[in-house]
Amino acid sequence: MHRISWVFGYGSLMWDPGFDPTETVRARLEGYARSFCLRSIEHRGTPDRPGLVLGLDADMSAHCTGLALRIPEGGHDDIIAALRARELVTQAYAEALVPLALEDGRQVQALAYVMRRDHWQYAGGLAAPEQARIIALAHGRRGPNADYLFNTARHLAQIGLADENMDALSDAVRQLLTPSDGLSH
Repeated sequence: MHRISWVFGYGSLMWDPGFDPTETVRARLEGYARSFCLRSIEHRGTPDRPGLVLGLDADMSAHCTGLALRIPEGGHDDIIAALRARELVTQAYAEALVPLALEDGRQVQALAYVMRRDHWQYAGGLAAPEQARIIALAHGRRGPNADYLFNTARHLAQIGLADENMDALSDAVRQLLTPSDGLSH
């Protein structure tokens, strides 16, 4: 099998990859959209109150810009094993080798975790108010679902990839998390 040298980060892998990449480059993946389409029952929710996290959702008219992270040779097999343990915990994602166009002009094959639309955790097509409600209420082993959203939106902005829809969703979740002042307006 081809040795995997790169992994594509489009959500939490951008700001918490779980390893120190030897190289990090902005990259574009054609045919997929970054979408809050995965019901999280482990990391950002529970089976009783699933959260909502990002997935790469197949969409031939879309593209997703994120980070290509080069996996260091030292510890390579352990890093891949840790990524699989983290990303494939419920089998809602499928591993795929995808072609990335790096910002510097290089073309590489990268490991990506893409949404399986046939999996029961798939939640594509939810309206933004429903996404905000789910995210505001959920909490899993890795913390509040809202923190996942806020960290991802902040990181996208820091690397020059601000996402208006994610920023609007963040604002909606913050409003739901802000206690009412008890006054009628």
